[in-house]
Amino acid sequence: MKMTSAQAAKLLRQLNDELRTLQYREENTKSFLAALGEDPESVRPDYDYAASQTQQNEVEAKIRRLKHTLNVFNATTVIPEYGITIDEMLVYLPQLSRRAGRLSMMKDALPKVRESAGYSRGNTVIDYRYANYDIEQVNKDYLTVSEELAKAQTALDYINNTAEMDIDV
Repeated sequence: MKMTSAQAAKLLRQLNDELRTLQYREENTKSFLAALGEDPESVRPDYDYAASQTQQNEVEAKIRRLKHTLNVFNATTVIPEYGITIDEMLVYLPQLSRRAGRLSMMKDALPKVRESAGYSRGNTVIDYRYANYDIEQVNKDYLTVSEELAKAQTALDYINNTAEMDIDV
């Protein structure tokens, strides 16, 4: 079956949810309580160990095949605008996000700030912290990195929603 990475991610969420449901049902039916004097057969929940294990194993196998297919797809599909694979882009995006965060803090700094740490009543010396960089240049760099981040995210979203892969689940 052909599907996009976005569709495969939704299928993966569904399979994981199905597995959680099977495991929850097993947890709630694999043992039971019966009061003293109560007929255990009258309160015994319906549970088939072999069937439960088979169902869980089948869903786990589907998850493994789907994740493998996604991993291969991510490692081999190149994002044309960048000339890098999806898995490289998945490393690049957090790098850009961290850089944008650092630059955001730097661009918001004041050129000169009175330092308040360590004041005591007898201390008459006032310390100032100075920005040791060009705040305007940092602001320009921040805008450039922010634009690059948005562009890279859009390129990845486009590939994830248009490029198809063959999935055998």
